[in-house]
Amino acid sequence: MANFSLKVNGKTQEIDVDPSTPMLWVLRDHLKLVGTKFGCGIAQCGACTVHLGDNAVRSCQLPVSAVGEQSITTIEGLSENGDHPVQKAWLEEDVYQCGYCQAGQIMNASAFLKRNPNPTDTEIEDAMNGNICRCGTYTRIKKAIKNAASISNA
Repeated sequence: MANFSLKVNGKTQEIDVDPSTPMLWVLRDHLKLVGTKFGCGIAQCGACTVHLGDNAVRSCQLPVSAVGEQSITTIEGLSENGDHPVQKAWLEEDVYQCGYCQAGQIMNASAFLKRNPNPTDTEIEDAMNGNICRCGTYTRIKKAIKNAASISNA
């Protein structure tokens, strides 16, 4: 066990865990931030996506010891009132069905739009390629990302 001081959603959190513990389980089990979902456990589905600094990462394969001084943002920390442009666009485009993958989708999309505020359809498809939606809402996801880009650029 080791003591880690993590900046999660803008707050410093002290935890005592094995250094190899994936951030997914630190978030869910130790910090009770359950918006980040467990999907596959091998970083292939994207359900566990969070931001490490400004980058979207798969928390199921990110050991807590690799975080260092970088900040972690989860779906709970993306905005206080669900008013991030991507969250608003998700609601406007009625993206959700079962909703299980959506936190990961939103976190990946928001990091992508921060790097590329005016993406093409192909760029959106490429950026979102690793996030799996079992319900198949990919058309609405792409439409929501385009909508979020227009909200952000307004």
